[in-house]
Amino acid sequence: MQADDCAPIEIARLRRALERAHAREAVIEDGTGRPVQEAAVLVPLVLRDGGMTVLLTQRTDHLHHHPGQISFPGGRVEQGDGSPLAAALRETEEEIGLHPRHVEVIGRLPEYRTVTGFSITPLVGLVHPPFELELDSFEVAEAFEVPLDFLLEPGNRQRHRIEYEGVLREYFAMPWEGRFIWGATAGMLVSLADLLAIGEN
Repeated sequence: MQADDCAPIEIARLRRALERAHAREAVIEDGTGRPVQEAAVLVPLVLRDGGMTVLLTQRTDHLHHHPGQISFPGGRVEQGDGSPLAAALRETEEEIGLHPRHVEVIGRLPEYRTVTGFSITPLVGLVHPPFELELDSFEVAEAFEVPLDFLLEPGNRQRHRIEYEGVLREYFAMPWEGRFIWGATAGMLVSLADLLAIGEN
């Protein structure tokens, strides 16, 4: 099945929105100018009969970076990857067992720089069912899907503040069915929503 056979109007809207991402500046949480590590994530949009969903993971509690947080599959860009896209697809397969043959990458969101020193390239990909996941139990506690419409709705966002390294910082959060989607993951979803909203105005 090709992506354009499923919800063609919505997919075309996504493609147009992602074309606008190249003109957007990076989202920067950290303005200290410290060295950053290159990273890449896949923003997996699953093509379901009832509408698109976003595939998210919850990290295990013992990890050094962002333990227990909800995130997109992804990680650092390694020397052998060659590109952020290759890194995102490799990490996705390693973390949740989603083979690249199920993923059709259609664009990227603006670069996202975190307070923890990562410069993240978010690649947006359409995920074609059927597929099976095989989680890396060391890194991933669970994987789950959230309706894309819910995550794009501004009324479902919250703004919170946290003190980090002596500085009070704001971040987005999106509570969903007992889960707390926040930080960089929520910020990237807001970037996607903003790009889509530009096309509607």
